[in-house]
Amino acid sequence: MTLSADMRACVDLCTTCSSTCFNEAMNHCLEAGEDHLEPKHFRLMMACAEICRSSATVMLTGVPQHVFVCNACAEMCRACADSCEKVGDMQDCVAICRKCAESCEQMSRSVQKAA
Repeated sequence: MTLSADMRACVDLCTTCSSTCFNEAMNHCLEAGEDHLEPKHFRLMMACAEICRSSATVMLTGVPQHVFVCNACAEMCRACADSCEKVGDMQDCVAICRKCAESCEQMSRSVQKAA
């Protein structure tokens, strides 16, 4: 199976978002402390990293059900971006989460229409 250019771009964004969220949580948040370590925020970042990694993997399998994972990924990325924005000093995470959310949402819609 060959991935479309849009799907390849989405896989790449998900992969980047996963590594960014994980890196920010493990390095920036752990070192910054205070609000950065608030359990709800920290757990959301870890969940976002995981759903993004999973979304990329499921898209690479080529199964049409990846539409459900993409939809969940978009929601998680939006929540993570909002949380990171609220905590502050996390613009890299905010930016990639918003881009990933947009791409996953678009992928979800385009696949649903094609199915």
